[in-house]
Amino acid sequence: MPYFDKNAVFQLAEPMKIGKSTIETYISRYIKHKEILKLKNGLYVSSDFFNANIQSASYSYFLANIIRAPSYVSSWSALQHYGLTTETINAITSVTPKTTRTFRIGRGGSFIYQSITPELFSGFSLVKGKFDFLIASPSKALFDLLYFRTRGLRNISHADAVRLIEELRIDFDELSGDEKKKFNELIKKYE
Repeated sequence: MPYFDKNAVFQLAEPMKIGKSTIETYISRYIKHKEILKLKNGLYVSSDFFNANIQSASYSYFLANIIRAPSYVSSWSALQHYGLTTETINAITSVTPKTTRTFRIGRGGSFIYQSITPELFSGFSLVKGKFDFLIASPSKALFDLLYFRTRGLRNISHADAVRLIEELRIDFDELSGDEKKKFNELIKKYE
C-alpha cells in the first residue's frame, strides 16, 4: 500500500477483537524498529514500500498530496518537474489553502507546504500514472514561486518579476507561448 492510516488498521483489527491500545502499541513498536514510517500523526507507510518507491518523483508528489490535503505540487518542485530549472531540489514544495507547515520523513526528505489564499488555489491539474498527483501548470508554478518569494507580489512590476526569474536561473524561454501568456496575466493582476 502506498500509505495507510490508523483508522484502516483499527478496522482490520476489529473482527479479531484487538483493542485500540494494542494497535497503538504495535504501531509504536513498528516505528521504533523502522518497519513502518510515520508520514504524520495517524498516517503511515511500510518501510519496504517506501524504500522501493521513494526514488520515483510521482510517488513523492503523490505523498505530498496525501500528507497535507488539499494541496498541489508547485514552485521549485513543479519547475524542476517541467525542466525549467537546473537547480537540484531535495524538498517537495506544495501549495495549500491551509496553514504553512513542513513535514520531515527521515531520509525520505521534506515536504514543505506554503499557505495561499483560497482565490489563488488554482492552476493545477491531475497527472495520472502509477501514482496520481496534483501539480501546478508551469505558469502557475512560476507565479507561486514569485508570490512566496516576494511576500505576495507586493509592489513588484512585470520588469521586476522578469529580473527575479533571471536571478533565480529559471529558463523562462522554455515556457510555451500559452504558458507565458497565462503567467503574464497572473502577474498583471498584481501590478
